[in-house]
Amino acid sequence: MNRAAGGLAASVLADSAVEHYRGSFKNKAMFVPLVVSAVTLAMSAHGTADTRPVAHGARDTTYLLAAATGLIGTGFHLYNVTKKVGGFSWQNLFYGAPVGAPMAILLSGLLGYCSERVRESKPQTRPKVLSLPAGRTIAAVIAAGLLGTTGEVGLLHFRGAFHNPVMAVPVTLPPIGAGLLLAASAGARRPHRLACWWMRLLVGMGVAGVGFHAYGVSRNMGGWRNWSQNLLGGPPLPAPPSFAGLALAGLAALDLMREYPDA
Repeated sequence: MNRAAGGLAASVLADSAVEHYRGSFKNKAMFVPLVVSAVTLAMSAHGTADTRPVAHGARDTTYLLAAATGLIGTGFHLYNVTKKVGGFSWQNLFYGAPVGAPMAILLSGLLGYCSERVRESKPQTRPKVLSLPAGRTIAAVIAAGLLGTTGEVGLLHFRGAFHNPVMAVPVTLPPIGAGLLLAASAGARRPHRLACWWMRLLVGMGVAGVGFHAYGVSRNMGGWRNWSQNLLGGPPLPAPPSFAGLALAGLAALDLMREYPDA
């Protein structure tokens, strides 16, 4: 889960750097997600290297800060959309600040915070998050994250008219994965092999998505020779790995449920 939180933080860091640079950092608050995601990434690396079975105050604080940043950022993006001529319309949803983007850093913070709760649980005891079974709770959170991310991707791919049939993949596979995680979190006492394999499939999809987006960049005028412009105007390279980060967390949740059947 630490690695999953770090993967989401890295995706946010790269994506927000490109998108906010394209917006010329008109609002100084646009620097905040870069700083917070960079610190979250560092805390994730620290947590991955730390083998002590205790929570760390600095990591907890950073992860909660990341979650708060995601909530506040969503408010900023909604304001950006609604203040445009036409208000909350399809046109503004397509070309305004992406409403769902800040939720990635929120999910990164939540996953990191959950990882600290699992870390501090005593040996041979069922891990819990806010007095709830950790595995099932995290699986439900990841399912919601997959559905939300799918909605954001679906909106942007619809804007692109799904001109490449492969663009349908990230709006069809993740909802199935979300359904499998929800079924697992509901308490069915059986091996969740299909859910595990589906999470691995989503990890591969997230990695492969970078290649497809790179291909999309190359199709713009000038291709990679004109990278400084096409990286800003083409499909975002850092976006697909967010699915990989969520799927890694899903695997962690399924591992918890397998090791602790009532977790």
